[in-house]
Amino acid sequence: MKTQVDETSPNIYKNHFDIEGGNFNAAGTVSTNIKSILKKLNIPGEVVRRAAIVSYEAEINVVSYAKKATVTLTVDPGKVHIEVDDTGPGIPNIELAMQEGYSTADQRIREMGFGAGMGLSNIKNYSDEFHIESEVGKGTRLQMTIQTS
Repeated sequence: MKTQVDETSPNIYKNHFDIEGGNFNAAGTVSTNIKSILKKLNIPGEVVRRAAIVSYEAEINVVSYAKKATVTLTVDPGKVHIEVDDTGPGIPNIELAMQEGYSTADQRIREMGFGAGMGLSNIKNYSDEFHIESEVGKGTRLQMTIQTS
């Protein structure tokens, strides 16, 4: 975990985390760290809850489908921004993947209790701003912003 304060603006907090695809034993670690950091930064509880949800859903998607990802947490006055940039198969049809209940999870993932097809829709619903881009064979980038006031 690398922690830094933006030198050009001391009111901006940044942190980077790595996620290893397929490592279900560590699934949830990054979202737990994000929740802890936001609490220490005195971010309002409802914002912390929403950030924990979107980061957890994104983390589970990475662990389930991608090879690896980098998560960047940026907190500045007025907002929490979480970006997840993964190396993985990409999403062939984003519109379809955004539908509640749509899932490409295999049996192994479903047996662990994941793959209900709610991840991307939950991320969108709990973010004030959400952007997704994906390239098949390369990976996916999620950008989520939650307003703090």
